[in-house]
Amino acid sequence: MTDAIKTYDAVVVGGGPAGSTAAETLAKAGKSVLLLDKPGRIKPCGGAVPPILIRDFKIPESQIVARTRGARILAPSGNEVDMPIDEGYVGMVDREHFDEFLRERAREAGAERQNASFDRLERDENGAAICVFSPTENPDEEVKVRARVVIAANGARSKLAQAEVRGADKVKSVFAYHEIVKAPKDGDGAFYHPQRCDVYYDACVSPDFYGWVFPHGDVASVGTGSQVKGFSLRGAVKRLREASNLDGYEIVRREGAPLPYKPAPRWDNGRDLVLAGDAAGAVAPSSGEGIFYAMISGQWAAEGAAEFLETGKVSALSGVRKRFMKAHGKVFWVLGMLQHFWYRNDKRREGFVKICADKDVQRLTWQGYMEKELVKANHAAHAKIFFKDLAHLVGLSPR
Repeated sequence: MTDAIKTYDAVVVGGGPAGSTAAETLAKAGKSVLLLDKPGRIKPCGGAVPPILIRDFKIPESQIVARTRGARILAPSGNEVDMPIDEGYVGMVDREHFDEFLRERAREAGAERQNASFDRLERDENGAAICVFSPTENPDEEVKVRARVVIAANGARSKLAQAEVRGADKVKSVFAYHEIVKAPKDGDGAFYHPQRCDVYYDACVSPDFYGWVFPHGDVASVGTGSQVKGFSLRGAVKRLREASNLDGYEIVRREGAPLPYKPAPRWDNGRDLVLAGDAAGAVAPSSGEGIFYAMISGQWAAEGAAEFLETGKVSALSGVRKRFMKAHGKVFWVLGMLQHFWYRNDKRREGFVKICADKDVQRLTWQGYMEKELVKANHAAHAKIFFKDLAHLVGLSPR
């Protein structure tokens, strides 16, 4: 009976940016891969992708639905700060189409796609992983396949991650919600702009996160997030649509999902499974940015899995988190501190928006965001920003 079960080098659970990238990477490495994804789920997401992602992951122009040339930051008082991008742009993608593009690219690379609902992980008599799932076209059927290695990329609060990886159930998250609305034509909306991301720091929009209005070409993403129980996300989004003069435009779809804001303490089970994407908590604090970090964690999880398949060393799996944190841990720490200090109340949010008016802050912010690393040059600018932050925090700034 056991011999009748099909064996794959890798089973990837979850077909978002992390899982699809992992499946493509493994397939290109010559491994047999099964990509399991439950169709119909679209993650609420602003959809911003930096130039480094577009370049390194070879994203075609057809997937970029809008190009933003800057951001407008809005304070509780109504104070506005524009942060233009001096060079280049930030691309915007629509997750409904972008995720499917990535899944199809994985299939074209050689991965086998299966629309299915993942049920559980079992073990055979030799301790090998047996993935149990139900195909979408036949939900009453139970299918079992053997996997030499498993990549869990099935989102925040992944039951697979929680069952297999110690501490995965401790990852904190906000609940994100957005509405995709028909966007006004140029000049039709007094406040909305098709080449600008609007970011709202206001307790009435989110008591512990922020709200956004991001252009997506013919549509716009209007959303927010919070971990405060009882806070009305739908009410907050309605206020955002009103503030952006988008209240009268058609709502195309609504989506909500948990969004982690801190990496899980461990990404592997010490045996044959590794996490990626939201399941690993690979989402930037403060900004909630996840697409780039999902894809890079998926790629590195696949590379670790490929090494594990070739050598049998479980250190190849535990090394995935170490690699990620070495490359991005410092940025995550800085963003986590920013969220901790500046998102606490509206008085601090007001100060944070004022700091965003500083040209050094804007330049270093865009440089860091677009290439995903802390800018090491210009120590004087970093010192200036540090002391300005400190002055605002203790209430000494006259601005």
